[in-house]
Amino acid sequence: MGEEMHRQAIWRKAIPHTRDRMQSQSLVGFAGSLLVALTVWTILLSFPMTEHFPLFILGVVGISVAFAGVVWVLRAATAAGAVCGGMICLLLMYWTGAAVESPARTAVTPLALLFALTFLSTRAGKQRKVKAGLAEGKKGRSASQVIANLGFSALCVTPWMATVIGWSTSSTSQIPALALDWTLKVMCLAALAEAAADTVSSEIGQAFGGVPVILHYLDHRQMVGWRRVEPGTDGAVTMLGTVAGVIAGCLVAAAGMGAMHLGAREALVAAGAGSLGLFFDSLLGATVERRGWLGNDLVNFSSTVFAGVAAAMMYRLLAS
Repeated sequence: MGEEMHRQAIWRKAIPHTRDRMQSQSLVGFAGSLLVALTVWTILLSFPMTEHFPLFILGVVGISVAFAGVVWVLRAATAAGAVCGGMICLLLMYWTGAAVESPARTAVTPLALLFALTFLSTRAGKQRKVKAGLAEGKKGRSASQVIANLGFSALCVTPWMATVIGWSTSSTSQIPALALDWTLKVMCLAALAEAAADTVSSEIGQAFGGVPVILHYLDHRQMVGWRRVEPGTDGAVTMLGTVAGVIAGCLVAAAGMGAMHLGAREALVAAGAGSLGLFFDSLLGATVERRGWLGNDLVNFSSTVFAGVAAAMMYRLLAS
């Protein structure tokens, strides 16, 4: 997230434009369909609860709609991207919340902080990015970009994910919440931390980081080193951008600790896995993305998945 360059007359990516568009459409078709299905199912599931827990249910729906509206009004995303953001917000709130508590005691808190950090960093040094051809499009991020960066975090906390990976929640109650397996919450928070870290790292690095560097092979023995490249190069990093990204990920993890009923250990795992996901994103950018095999959306989605899986493995290892 954040590496996406404003589409200009000259296509500057290594991947062919047609392939990149096809990959993004496939991601929207698969993950987007899941989000729609899970959102509709969640709304139908929550409807009977409105009579007993009106503040929570109406709060979840109202805040999700408001979130989508704010994202669209601020031009942080296109209309389709804002709708996807609203669905992601609803799933995160409902499945990490407790019906007897405020909707703020859910994953919406780290999501809101993530949005604020990415919104500010995207606009930081905007004139420099415009001159370099690296500025985000005027309409904001597309549906594929929103799903690539936030979709996995929402999928993590749904019963669908628990079924896919063979884990069950600690309760059969239809009321979400504290019953959710903590491992799934840690996965969700790690994915949000990685998304924040990736965007802030890219945006701050492009604006203020100076000349970026990228991993490359030094010789036939396949030793690796760093080489200076042009800003906006796939997989390129700067020291300032990386530090800013890690800090952003840690802030998001800290925000999720209290809001999602997690402890310090879980927050540290999420922050650590989010940072690992940031470096994994750079590795993919320097390899498969530079070779034209994967587009930025699939790289970003893969990095959030990596962060979530890494968090699950680290947390289960520590808990054993």
